[in-house]
Amino acid sequence: MVIKAEPVARAVAKAVGRKKDVLVIFLCADGKQLSGKMAERYARRYRHVVLIAGHYEGIDTRVVKMVGAKKISIGQYILTGGELPAMVIIDSFSRFVPGVLGNEQSLESRRAASREVFTRPEKILYRGRAYKVPRVLLSGNHKLIERWRLKRQSGSSNPRMRG
Repeated sequence: MVIKAEPVARAVAKAVGRKKDVLVIFLCADGKQLSGKMAERYARRYRHVVLIAGHYEGIDTRVVKMVGAKKISIGQYILTGGELPAMVIIDSFSRFVPGVLGNEQSLESRRAASREVFTRPEKILYRGRAYKVPRVLLSGNHKLIERWRLKRQSGSSNPRMRG
């Protein structure tokens, strides 16, 4: 079942109303691939976002032109509906709305971030093998820690590949 264009266009028009700073997104597999930079740019530029997320076999494509929507995809795959992509868009955009994270330091794009994170204890024994937190992270030396993170950020995501 394909969702008809006219009801969707009327719903978008109602949601947009007289607002000027509105981004209308049509979620689809053949849209422009979502990136962190795109999410930040749109989140900072637009105060309002309307998401058109299909289900069943989708929505009549003419809606894109009718409402001036941007076609965006969250990946090179097909899902059963647009609900999950809509949540991904909301989450990726909301990170850049002031006050949502509560702390600007939480924006990973603002600092050197490693994919590797650790908790206590510093040493875990599992199946006869010891797994340790890297010593530099226990040092308290923020400069060395930042250097370690930068090195990991540009390196392989597989710790075994780094030796």
